[in-house]
This record gives sequence, structure tokens and C-alpha cells, in this order.
Amino acid sequence: PYAAFIVLASVLSVQALFFADGGLLALGCNVFNLAFFPCFLAYPLIYRPIAGRNPSNLKILAGSVVSVVAALQLGAFSVVLETLASGITDLPFKTFLLLMQPIHLAIGLVEGVITAAVVSYVWKARPEVIEAVQGVAPSGAVSLKKVIVFFVAAAVITGGILSWFASSFPDGLEWAIEKTSGREELEAPEGGIHSALALLQERFSFLPDYGFREPGATDEVEAEGAAQEQSVMDPGTSVSGLVGGAIVFLLSAGVGLILRKAAAGSR
Repeated sequence: PYAAFIVLASVLSVQALFFADGGLLALGCNVFNLAFFPCFLAYPLIYRPIAGRNPSNLKILAGSVVSVVAALQLGAFSVVLETLASGITDLPFKTFLLLMQPIHLAIGLVEGVITAAVVSYVWKARPEVIEAVQGVAPSGAVSLKKVIVFFVAAAVITGGILSWFASSFPDGLEWAIEKTSGREELEAPEGGIHSALALLQERFSFLPDYGFREPGATDEVEAEGAAQEQSVMDPGTSVSGLVGGAIVFLLSAGVGLILRKAAAGSR
């Protein structure tokens, strides 16, 4: 779970810094909602007891779906509580809650099936990898070269090609906000730390909204409008997928290497 947490935190940080996806001020909450719950609650308390030490396709499917749904439900509920605690929005708690939970239930069911498919593939192709993760087999005896090559190839295909066909519909949070307030995003307070971090994000995000910055697109609305006019085969989307995947890989590997050396030095 620790490695997964590092990867998810890296993904969310890269999205916020370089693609202007998610505010910098909300990064900590996003990491808590999207990384802490699945890695440190759903995986050890739900998935592992269901899958067991001798998993089968059915156990993997059940464990994946139940744990992913639980993690997303906890994350969605936390977003509602965090929004209420912030005191800067006028979203009605009950309405927002009743929209957030069902939409993320549907998302969780789909993501759970996809997760099960990936884990089942690894289990069939390289069962020793799953056994090493579960502590059944020593991790040092597992060769990860072919596994890494496979997932790197999958990341290149997904980020470089399949990203063209990503849905243009709002995500679960945007959908719930739009249904509650009539807008996809809430207006941030002017001035103070909100404006400072928004300006910092604008300077760092060299591929805003996962595409090349359009000339004259000075705000997010104009950038989204320009992106909608592009064809499905958008080179900016491919570059974003490939660059984002590479940055996440380097960041995750770097953090993991630092932590491993620190642990070795403390022994």
C-alpha cells in the first residue's frame, strides 16, 4: 500500500502542477480522498481479506469491486464534508451528498471491474508478483523486468492513443456540482492564497487541460472551448499522456529510491 500511495500522490501532484487539473490548495485533500482511503483502508481491510492468500478470479473480482466502491464512497463523502467545513461555498449539504454518493457508486462499480481485470491478468501471467506483494513469496526472488516492460507499453498506448477517446463529459464531482449549483466549478475567493496559488499553477502548467496552450486562451473557459474544437486525434493529448506518465514514473521511482536508501541507512 505504501508504494501505491506514493504513485497516487505523484499522479495527483503532477495533474495539479503541470496540467492544471485540480487546485493546488486542494491537493492535500485530493491525496487524502483518492490515495489514503484506497491504499490504507480499502486494500488492507477489504480487498486482502476477500482475496485471501490463495486468490481466484472470483475472489479478485469481488475484492476489487467491493474495495473500490468503498474507497470511492469514503472519498466522495469526505469531499462533501470538506466542502462544508471550508465555509466558502453555498452548496446545500444534503443535495450535494445525495448526488455525490450515487454517481461515485456507479463509477466505483466500473473501476472495480477494470481493476479486477488488470489484477487477474497479472495473477495468471505472473502469479509470483501477486504472491510477493502479499508476502507469500520473497520479493527479491521475483524478476520484474517483463512486468515493467508490459506496463510501460500499456502506459504508452493508453496515454498516447487511447487518451484521444477519453470522455468529454464532466467527472463525478463536476457533475454533482453542476446539478447542485448549475456550474461545473465553484468560484474561488479573489485575492489571498487562492489567487497566489492559482497564478503559480498557471505558470507551472505547460499542458493545461491535457493539451497545448492555445494562443489567446487566457483562462480555463477559453482553453476548454478551444479544446472542444479540436479533432479526436489531438497531439496535445498524446503528449500530455506520455509526458505525464514519464514524470509520474520518475517522481515515484525517485521517492521510492530515497525512502529505500533512508531505510537502509537507519539499520
